[in-house]
Amino acid sequence: MSGEESTSRSGTSQSGAVVPYDYGYGEKKAESGKVPRFNGDPEEFSWWKTNFYSYVMGLDEELWDILEDGVGDLVLDEEGATIDRKKHTPEQKKLYKKHHKIRGSLVTAIPKAEYMKMSDKSTAKAMFASLCANYEGSKKVRVAKALMLVHQYELFKMREDESIEQMYSRFQTLVSGLQILKKSYVASDHVSKILRSLPARWRPKVTAIEEAKDLNTLSVEDLVSSLKVHEIGLNEHEPAKKVKYIALQSRGKSSKALKVVESEDESPDGHYRKKCILRLLK
Repeated sequence: MSGEESTSRSGTSQSGAVVPYDYGYGEKKAESGKVPRFNGDPEEFSWWKTNFYSYVMGLDEELWDILEDGVGDLVLDEEGATIDRKKHTPEQKKLYKKHHKIRGSLVTAIPKAEYMKMSDKSTAKAMFASLCANYEGSKKVRVAKALMLVHQYELFKMREDESIEQMYSRFQTLVSGLQILKKSYVASDHVSKILRSLPARWRPKVTAIEEAKDLNTLSVEDLVSSLKVHEIGLNEHEPAKKVKYIALQSRGKSSKALKVVESEDESPDGHYRKKCILRLLK
């Protein structure tokens, strides 16, 4: 007897749609079977927070709302339990159950030493706020970080000596930091920013994309894939570089050498150009 194939769900979202506090930009939601653990390393906190967000959203998006906004009019004691729980309405009972679910996930995710630091916190919101304050700083610090990242985003440029893959890696890191600090952009913003960041030699490709594609619906992944294909063609047609060493006699006892890098290129109108870069070797 043949077994039935299980169909996996894959969520798709419209390009350009705003996802509030989308800390897991460009990533699939985490599986609900295992809580991401924070190891207590300050350098790893942002990475953990992104993974924890994806994990929680994979369970129930209302859980994250409870983590950030609290439980409203529910009165909890020092253990996080409600007072007069039996008197709750069905809606309040549902909220109470969800609060303990996200609180339990948070306790599981952090080391015991971290939990002991916040043992006086009764709600998941208070615990999470304390954790973020310890590793991200006060509200003023977070605002300053956000402004700095926004400034870096606006000035983002691809370097002349890096590949599309390297540029995109830097860009993703920047975007992730912005999302964690609740400074989210939509996909079309990222597409436009990447196109504007490319060096001058990419201008023909940028123009072609702008004329052929709707930038409001073009995904960042499709754009980067197209740029990578074009990059292969650019690298194939780059002129070969010749390296020569010229010994120079100095006035003193020691001598130095000049490294001459010659690059030959044919311009479209057939004119021959030669560029020489001299670097003094110590």
